[in-house]
Amino acid sequence: MSEALVSVKNISKTFSANKGMFGKKKFVHAVNDVSFDIMPGETFSLVGESGCGKSTTGKLIDHLITPDTGEIWFEGKDISKISDNEMRPLRSDIQMVFQDPYGSLNPRMKVQDLIGEPLLIHTNMTAGERLKKVHELLGVVGLSPSHGERYPHEFSGGQRQRVGIARALAVGPEFIICDEPISALDVSIQAQVINMLEDLQEQMGLTYLFVAHDLSMVRHISDRVGVMYLGNMVEIADYDKLYEKRYHPYTEALLSAIPQVDQNVKTERIHLEGEVPSPSDPPSGCRFHTRCPKACDRCRREVPELKKVAEGHFVACHLY
Repeated sequence: MSEALVSVKNISKTFSANKGMFGKKKFVHAVNDVSFDIMPGETFSLVGESGCGKSTTGKLIDHLITPDTGEIWFEGKDISKISDNEMRPLRSDIQMVFQDPYGSLNPRMKVQDLIGEPLLIHTNMTAGERLKKVHELLGVVGLSPSHGERYPHEFSGGQRQRVGIARALAVGPEFIICDEPISALDVSIQAQVINMLEDLQEQMGLTYLFVAHDLSMVRHISDRVGVMYLGNMVEIADYDKLYEKRYHPYTEALLSAIPQVDQNVKTERIHLEGEVPSPSDPPSGCRFHTRCPKACDRCRREVPELKKVAEGHFVACHLY
């Protein structure tokens, strides 16, 4: 097996929050002891409910924030504690596509300048060479060179996301973090963007970390999936294997919520009781035990380890 392009080892991140009652300072436990590898050329997806820490994990890998503990390795180099100046050369290898395309694009800049900005920073191209490259990138994402003269507000949401993808591709990255890139788009546009990302991956040999809040979004693009709950990784597997056999009760509940197109296939919907606990006051033991229909006393006392239950399949649950 080839060496991992990205290796995340036991990373944790806590944020300080506003003081609670009686002036006691509160902390949000966003990511807790998370580990996984991403192999070259694959799409590894992180899924889970809003607030589970998946987007924070993506930002940690992209060095937008730094972990409190743990290591993040990229191409055999630990980048978790390097300075911004040391990270700068790696920016051409690691890029990010954000959830809100409008919020990530400067509204005062023309599209050709937005896409050309990374080239200005990371290359020695002349203005003419940059413009030619920008026109090529616009074509790659299904836009025309004339679109480069427009401003972000003149585009639809799907077109703006294409601009964001073109900007990420400008410097020829190996690895792209897609932070819920389709959640703000119409369903028909979502399919177009997913298909485009798959085509680009095949053409350019890209590796993706794809962040989404439900498993139905990642079904057609994922090679492997990591399921997160309240900052913890609870299950990792190939998507096909996860769809056939899931071990963690939380993963079962997520999969049961996917709408069934085939009327002959009946899947029982699992309704979880209660609300997601606050990340500033997570439960003891397994963080899912307060909503898990299979929880036992051990679940309330001990934190389960992520362990192998089948080839390429890992789960953090005391039932296995």
